[in-house]
Amino acid sequence: MNKLKKQLIVAAVLLAGFAAAFGSYLLLAPEDKRRGGGLDVQPAVEALPVRDSSHRLSDPAKSELTIVEFLDFECEACGAYYPAVEQLREEYGDRVTFVARYFPMPGHRNGELAARTAEAAARQGRFEAMYNKLFTTQKEWGESQESKKDVFRGYARELGLDMGKFDAALADPKVAGRVREDQRDGIGLGVQGTPSFFFDGTKIQNPSTYKEFKALIEDRLAD
Repeated sequence: MNKLKKQLIVAAVLLAGFAAAFGSYLLLAPEDKRRGGGLDVQPAVEALPVRDSSHRLSDPAKSELTIVEFLDFECEACGAYYPAVEQLREEYGDRVTFVARYFPMPGHRNGELAARTAEAAARQGRFEAMYNKLFTTQKEWGESQESKKDVFRGYARELGLDMGKFDAALADPKVAGRVREDQRDGIGLGVQGTPSFFFDGTKIQNPSTYKEFKALIEDRLAD
């Protein structure tokens, strides 16, 4: 990784730290709750950070650490962390299992729809491709008050998905239920904002720099 790329990733993670704190405040503020903006999802009876059905972005033969991220594709902080997570996955994917779980937050018009879009793609074996597409295009559709269903359908076409199957999955209550299952686990585990990271089942404080994130991984791998 060249010096400029490192600097860009570090800057993105620094920005994400402030955005995450501010975003969590806005999403969990009392005024927002009075408007009904809180998550209308009950916590799982037995909440787990990762399940057999969870989407793994890396699956090493001998995993030494599992990092789970509860994310919202429309969350700017998640988008800012995305390049850092991708670089860490490139560096440690042969030793660390990276898991992505849905946690669309209230206040994001297209967050839940984006999660269903990713899950509909997953039904055709293309979760990772859609995961990447949604984050790399976030600035084009995020923070809109209009439905971006047509935009997401366009992404599905670009990825070569069977559109009949994609549309059916997008409207399938089971797909929406799959998103809620992740949310229920997140709430049961104490997730209040995105992104939220777990190392081997333990929630960590979001690293403020790429170097700090990398050091946390190195420390766990050294145990």
